[in-house]
Amino acid sequence: MNTPADLTTLVVLFGGQSAEHDVSCVTAAHVIKAASPSRYRTVAIGIDKEGHWHHVEVSDSADKLVAHGSPASTSDILSLQSKGPVVVVPLIHGPLGEDGTVQGLLEVMGLAYVGSGVLASAIAMDKGTAKALFGLAGIPQARHAVVRDDQVTSTRLSDVATDLGYPMFVKPANMGSSVGVTKAHNLTELEHAVQIAASYDEWIVIEEFISGREIEVAVLGNRQPRASLPGEITPGKEFYDYEDKYVSGTAQLTIPARLNSEETEKLRELAIRAYETLRCEGMARVDFFYEENGRGFLCNEINTIPGFTPISMYPKMWEATGLSYSELIDELIDLALERHTRRKRNTDR
Repeated sequence: MNTPADLTTLVVLFGGQSAEHDVSCVTAAHVIKAASPSRYRTVAIGIDKEGHWHHVEVSDSADKLVAHGSPASTSDILSLQSKGPVVVVPLIHGPLGEDGTVQGLLEVMGLAYVGSGVLASAIAMDKGTAKALFGLAGIPQARHAVVRDDQVTSTRLSDVATDLGYPMFVKPANMGSSVGVTKAHNLTELEHAVQIAASYDEWIVIEEFISGREIEVAVLGNRQPRASLPGEITPGKEFYDYEDKYVSGTAQLTIPARLNSEETEKLRELAIRAYETLRCEGMARVDFFYEENGRGFLCNEINTIPGFTPISMYPKMWEATGLSYSELIDELIDLALERHTRRKRNTDR
């Protein structure tokens, strides 16, 4: 059995200032529960909606943490290194957490952390930029337009509608968990949808409607990533929105997805291509539409900090592939330490 000196300290960083704050609080509670006490000592640090950092007491029975407690700071995290290896587990979804900002802070602090680095995090978060790179890499995707809020006019939106056709989806470029996503059926609804998206981000993505199945793949790894068996989502509403994901729970999840072996392998390979195109590391969930009898698999987006509760798609897909929730956490920690060692070797002089 490991002695206290052999334990790795996991700093679970959660909460944040984005609209996905509550999702992060739920994820953090489950990760801490699943982290093996024989391998790790865990420290929970919550960031409240005003951006203040707090030490958070964790109860074994809690299904959701609250980002409140005594004040915490980056120096508190650095001081933990006196006890041995430290790995930060950033579980902050959305802007100011998943977009490279926290990753940049951790790089400056010289700490190992789970997930993608600054570049991949920022690109994957900005759906417009990610789509541009997917296009250059030849990864199939939906037809779309990217506009900035100060460039929106009725004429511009009419042109987009002519090109993409109704209905269409409108979303903020830098947001996740379907926050701010609206389906528009006519110009009036399109103008309103753009206003909603612009309340979250200055960049707005407008996509054609795809009549297809929603299929996801979990990818894990650094230089040699591997893909899980895919999972399929059948929305309980008109589309898979925030309420369907986190409130009503009416969506149906099918793992593995109803695909034949050839389709499954093609999709797994495509997920790894998308992952490597954005230079992701650690983990990511790659989301697709499957347009049967049409264009086939179309990449929708990549989430570098996917939902991570035991009932979330990312860990459930790995469980179906043979990797348990606790084993998945162990591997993510190992990947974080491997990358940190490699990058430190490359930067030390």
